[in-house]
Amino acid sequence: MPVTGRAGIPHQQIRFCRAPDGVRIAYAVHGQGPPLLISTCWLSHLQHDWESPVWRHFLADIGRFATIIRFDERGHGLSDWDVTDFSLDARVGDLAAVADDAGFATFALMAMAQGGPVAITYAHAHPARVTRLVFYDSYADPQHGVTDDDLALEDAFEQIIKVGWGRPEGTFRRVFSTQMIPDATEEQLGWLDDLLKVSVSPRTAVLARQQRMGADASALMPELTMPTLVLHSLRDRMNHFDHARHLSAGIPGARLVPLDSGNHILLADEPAWPVFVSEVRDFLAADRAREPAAAVPLARLLSGREVEVLRLAAAGRDNEEIARALTLSVRTVERHLQNIYAKLDLQGKAARTAAVARLLGGG
Repeated sequence: MPVTGRAGIPHQQIRFCRAPDGVRIAYAVHGQGPPLLISTCWLSHLQHDWESPVWRHFLADIGRFATIIRFDERGHGLSDWDVTDFSLDARVGDLAAVADDAGFATFALMAMAQGGPVAITYAHAHPARVTRLVFYDSYADPQHGVTDDDLALEDAFEQIIKVGWGRPEGTFRRVFSTQMIPDATEEQLGWLDDLLKVSVSPRTAVLARQQRMGADASALMPELTMPTLVLHSLRDRMNHFDHARHLSAGIPGARLVPLDSGNHILLADEPAWPVFVSEVRDFLAADRAREPAAAVPLARLLSGREVEVLRLAAAGRDNEEIARALTLSVRTVERHLQNIYAKLDLQGKAARTAAVARLLGGG
């Protein structure tokens, strides 16, 4: 398989799936090792990020020990842009659609920046699928600890987006770039200036930011049971370090690792970066020690229709109900199930239960 010269990792595979409300979501898979699904950060463009002087070290270094599944948020990047619903429920639906389409039975989940409430809500609803949680400069409630000055600054940011986001020169967008990576080089800042423009329209940028302010998942934190790691830059200007304390104090057993950095996006040449890589690698070690079969995505073993049949079986539907839902004959459903059992090397009366358990990450 071809590799990129500098990153030294296989080319990403870009795929598309449909969210519950029909929005088309673009996601990419690359790397090797146990699956790590990323609850997306605010700004992304799967193809633009791949060649980025800001993100390529993340994709390369983490991709050497984990299979990374990342996606463009609705309204951003390669996903559908004509969107107005950026509610927490819609965004959780996007993550669920990517998780199901990628086909991994279980996976670690990393929340970047504004992806925190989405990751918490999904993990709370699907604890059997999420092996462990990682938070990277993220939060549970965007309004936790917010002051009047913070609100005034947010209003100013909104006006800057409206009047300057789409302009050819990057002067207005540079305001956001320097907030995210104040210690960056001019090349890195210039790339982020461009990302802001190509990843999202001014209208969507404002709408998404407004709706994200109500995404509070902090009430669910005490009920999370999976191992949790919280990584946060000490001097992050986008999401204050107090968010990290809130997460690590609210999730039972969570471990907090402060990162000696002022960058919201850690850069490759700063001392905090190897600390981040080492912490994530060590945290995923338990997933790497699992049976190799557990890390093989069902989508690589089963056809799309077989996965659909198995999902409905996991929801408790009998063969006749599955047939009606998929507009198939009962005999066709039975044939799909027999193929599933054969591909998963399952036999006997317990085959259906075992196949469902594999889908849900139970074995």
